[in-house]
Amino acid sequence: MFRLLRAGLGRALLRAAGRRGPGCWAPLPSGPAGGRAPAGRLPPSRGAPRGGGPGLLPLLAALAWFSGPAAAEEPGAGGAASDAEQDEAEAEIIRLLKRAKLSIMKDEPEEAELILHEALRLAIQSDKKKAIIYTYDLMANLAFIRGQLENAEKLFKATMGYLLGGGMQQEDNAIIEISLKLASIYAVQNRQEFALAGYEFCISTLEEKIEREKELAEDVLSAEDKANTSLLLGMCLDAYARYLLSSRQLSQAQRMYEKALHISEEILGERHPQTIVLMSDLATTLDAQGHFDEACAYVQRACDLAKQVGHPELHVVLSNLAAVLMHRERYAQAKEIYQEALKQAELKRDEVSIQHIKKELAELSRKSRSSP
Repeated sequence: MFRLLRAGLGRALLRAAGRRGPGCWAPLPSGPAGGRAPAGRLPPSRGAPRGGGPGLLPLLAALAWFSGPAAAEEPGAGGAASDAEQDEAEAEIIRLLKRAKLSIMKDEPEEAELILHEALRLAIQSDKKKAIIYTYDLMANLAFIRGQLENAEKLFKATMGYLLGGGMQQEDNAIIEISLKLASIYAVQNRQEFALAGYEFCISTLEEKIEREKELAEDVLSAEDKANTSLLLGMCLDAYARYLLSSRQLSQAQRMYEKALHISEEILGERHPQTIVLMSDLATTLDAQGHFDEACAYVQRACDLAKQVGHPELHVVLSNLAAVLMHRERYAQAKEIYQEALKQAELKRDEVSIQHIKKELAELSRKSRSSP
């Protein structure tokens, strides 16, 4: 019991919360899957105002529900209560947690919060350490997607404290995941020094860990475990790139995206939704630097692949392609792509993207009229 939320449930929870969880990193036993965050010339559904701020919240929501600390498979026994009382308490905690998840999926966050507080009270009363950790994490994730960042920070720190107090090492993937969420919270709060330190801690720790473990035999560390750590590094690079892009540190963001894309292509493959999104995001970063030809090559490839695999956010990739074409002053082609993106966005009923594309079409019309 007390297993972590999987990616499928995460997407449902994000939808219930009114936020979108686009193409994500492959589900990991304890690893994150990335949401997109806004920056540069991405549509508002992905993008955020320059310099960080509340626009990063969609990324936080995705990080929250696609990952969580490595709570144990079974709740631990403890305290002076009898075995029968322990079993009854455990069953009640599990029931409460299921009710809380259902409330979240029904878009009833206040009800979910009340239920989680009751679950936490019972877990503490019965000294169920693993249940305490899981419940704290679930409460933190709920605060996370509701934009209650100060509360989420406290709860994530409490979760981390329990994990470290139980003997977990700082380089454990579960600790890195929480550190990544905290770094993203600091980025939204414009606590730049803490955000930077957090991102760099996550990346440097994972890079050292991967280098140290790469020669370990399969019977010591499985290929799957190695891949999971690499995917977590890719998620951290992606999140850091998004932070750098939002603060207009474009060349640094480009390097992070290139590393993240390499990991995604190597482990997930070129046709994976996350790889396609990273291609598109890298193109956005190149476009923002005026490297239009290189940007066009990446986003065109992303668009071709998105069509082949039926990517759920094809309209966003199409919109990014149209933006690059418009910046290259290929107005007729850009208009055609924008119109295709608009049709796809309407099919998806993505109102934010629909409004963004309509604004871009109006801007394109203005540029076309004023061009020689």
